[in-house]
Amino acid sequence: MSNHWTDVVNADVILTIGGNPAENHPAVFIHVTRAQLQGAKLIHVDPRFTRTSAKADLYAPMRSGTDISFMSGLIKYVLDDIEANPDNYNLTYIQEYTNASFLVNPDFKGPVELDGLFSDYAGSLNEMDNAKRKYNRTQKLDSWQTIPETWGYQTDANGAPKRDKTLQDPNCVFQIMKRQYDKFTPEMVSRVCGTPPDKFLEVARTFTASGKPGKSGTILYAMGTTQHTYGTQNIRSYVMLQMLLGNIGLAGGGINAMRGESNVQGSTDHCLLYHILPGYLPVFQDVDTSLDAYLTRVTPTTNMPNSLNYWSNRPKYVVSLLKAWYGDAATEGNGFGFDFLPKIEAGKNYSWIPLFEAMHSGTIKGCFCWGQNPAVGGPHSTLERRALHELDWLVVSDLWHTETADFWHRPGVDPSAIKTEVFLLPAANSFEKEGSVTNSGRMAQWRYKAADGPAESREDTWMIDRIMRRLKELYDQEGGPSAESITQLTWDFGDPPNPRTMAKEINGYDLTTGKLLDSFGDLKADGSTTSGNWLYCNSYVEPEKEPDAPIPGNRMSRRDRTPGPFEINMHPNWAWVWPLNRRIIYNRASVDLDGVPWDQDRPVIWWRNEEWVGDVPDGAAPPMNQGGYLPFIMKPDGVGLFYGPGLADGPLPWHYEPWESPIDNPVSKQQLDPAFHIFRPAERADRQQFPIVGTTYRVSEHWLGGQMSRNSPWLNQMMPEPFMEMSEELAAEKGIDNGDYAIVSSTRGDVKMKTVVTKRFRPFEVGGQTVHQIGVVWHWGYVGLSTGDSGNILTPHEGDANTTIPEYKAFLCDVRKA
Repeated sequence: MSNHWTDVVNADVILTIGGNPAENHPAVFIHVTRAQLQGAKLIHVDPRFTRTSAKADLYAPMRSGTDISFMSGLIKYVLDDIEANPDNYNLTYIQEYTNASFLVNPDFKGPVELDGLFSDYAGSLNEMDNAKRKYNRTQKLDSWQTIPETWGYQTDANGAPKRDKTLQDPNCVFQIMKRQYDKFTPEMVSRVCGTPPDKFLEVARTFTASGKPGKSGTILYAMGTTQHTYGTQNIRSYVMLQMLLGNIGLAGGGINAMRGESNVQGSTDHCLLYHILPGYLPVFQDVDTSLDAYLTRVTPTTNMPNSLNYWSNRPKYVVSLLKAWYGDAATEGNGFGFDFLPKIEAGKNYSWIPLFEAMHSGTIKGCFCWGQNPAVGGPHSTLERRALHELDWLVVSDLWHTETADFWHRPGVDPSAIKTEVFLLPAANSFEKEGSVTNSGRMAQWRYKAADGPAESREDTWMIDRIMRRLKELYDQEGGPSAESITQLTWDFGDPPNPRTMAKEINGYDLTTGKLLDSFGDLKADGSTTSGNWLYCNSYVEPEKEPDAPIPGNRMSRRDRTPGPFEINMHPNWAWVWPLNRRIIYNRASVDLDGVPWDQDRPVIWWRNEEWVGDVPDGAAPPMNQGGYLPFIMKPDGVGLFYGPGLADGPLPWHYEPWESPIDNPVSKQQLDPAFHIFRPAERADRQQFPIVGTTYRVSEHWLGGQMSRNSPWLNQMMPEPFMEMSEELAAEKGIDNGDYAIVSSTRGDVKMKTVVTKRFRPFEVGGQTVHQIGVVWHWGYVGLSTGDSGNILTPHEGDANTTIPEYKAFLCDVRKA
């Protein structure tokens, strides 16, 4: 998330797509409502008319899985309008702060020339051989990633990308975009998305008005965006639109993710995902023969003038992390503990779907499941329940018995036929433990313990601490593979473990003084500093550096509501935001080359009297015209990327149909994303047998896998059972009345749910035919005070090309009366 929630009030227009904040993110919607009261326009784009739609100034229907086509139409609208009305856009922003002017290899070809593919594809159109479903990568992009040969930039004598700031060269990114998106007229968008052309044009006119200097617009999205086989490219299309409009870095601008759980941001910051270490450092791989080899592989270089290339500091962050882990045992001779650690296999996918496929095949023998419920929340949940049968042991930590803990005696299963030994560890609720929670806006807020948990329940940190202490004892006594990775680990957080001690370790220390560090700018690669997560360095400092905080030194505990600089609701002393309490990232893009804000009524930073005032700037260097650097400091070349050659499925987003689609792709012969991860091709639905588009979503009354909410009688009273929504037209066709029970079927299974017949869904006219869409909720299972079928019984085991996130939001199904 580039901005923060209290910043939404600064927006002139808000586009919500892939989410329903009025129901699923009510804390977000408070700020949306405040913005509307100040005159902002709210646009909602969604397959279903929801409570967000009802509060919106403009609602546009869109078939699930067609975000890229919709956004491509908006991108084309802006590109055309820039030519007709250049004064309505910030051309300096586009020319100077993005790679729109970069010249691409003249041999590059895109989907227009290759009918949906980009050049250097290993297979042929609609390739289904997984070994060929990729782009051949033979050219170095920088020190740590390769790209297809034709996707590279033209470079000058110094190796820097060549630029044409007039944006006229036919090989510049701007002109490539114009050619690629030219066919996405309102009529084509309607043909793909089912959005009426006049409604699409109203959205285009309303949102793109935020591109005028002095205006700003924000995009809010959620899982409706990400959970597709091209979810990454969905988000990239949003970013491209926002850069064309000059909205990244501005107050009231940016790309803002509405997280589905209160600490998802904190979980990813601290490496919940397999491919990263804390602070988004790349994970160690078996090709990394030494720390130096690893750092060479993952530390980007650039020949671009005026680029800060902030990730060039990775060696400082990695060594400080290793010192936090291994303390005195981390020496230069063992790569500061790097040599102790096991490494993942290069090129191997360890994300959610492959892990459950590996359980299902018997490759993975044991599983710890902390505070989640994959038997309800996982895709193709029947398969994932069966995968648990193949484990030798399963440990579940939760407040109640869950479907995952009790998979072995679910309906229709013989417990005596299941070998898995299951351990249920009674956990404490979030209100029964102290610690930090990081919300979508990167804001880390300290929570205090409100009450003791019941009976034998314990905090997760207590459980992990006990397990690690026992592991250290066993490895000390018995040894084993990579024993030093356990035995040499520093592990002293107190008994019981103290979250404040942990937070201090995460912040980091100067080992020469023993003092807590003030900034990640003080981290070093020589072993003299520690930091458990460089992004959180500055969050917990010495008490005299933050004496007025409720917990002196703990900036996450601050609760000062002062609006802050320029009175634009930054609230710099409420809690703490990474990095360095910067409320809006890439805020150097909010000013011109002289440091003057594009929007002087809502400035984020401003160069005055030889210093920056306002938000914490993205680096203290002066403006560009005074020798400063480009604003997108985390990108090696310092600019925002319209053209992203590092992605698996293409440098620019292109519309592909979902894995299961009711129509042929209207814009190219290539039907599917050419590089997404296919795991179960035999389970792909036939559109004749399963002609209806299905999607999943949540309700306000229940939370995620349901274990927290379906054990609450008052919530069950408000929402007693799962339901399926369908249009009046489809209900008439199927002979189903409101309140009837219906069976929804996919190739993966059936669910029985009560039917809500509603005007909230309407048939789509797409690809020259009528397409119906239904929605199913997924919070339910077979354990708890309220039981029922999870909608995820229907969803496929296929994943995004870049992240492998499952495709929950667009699949094929059929409906019949129960």
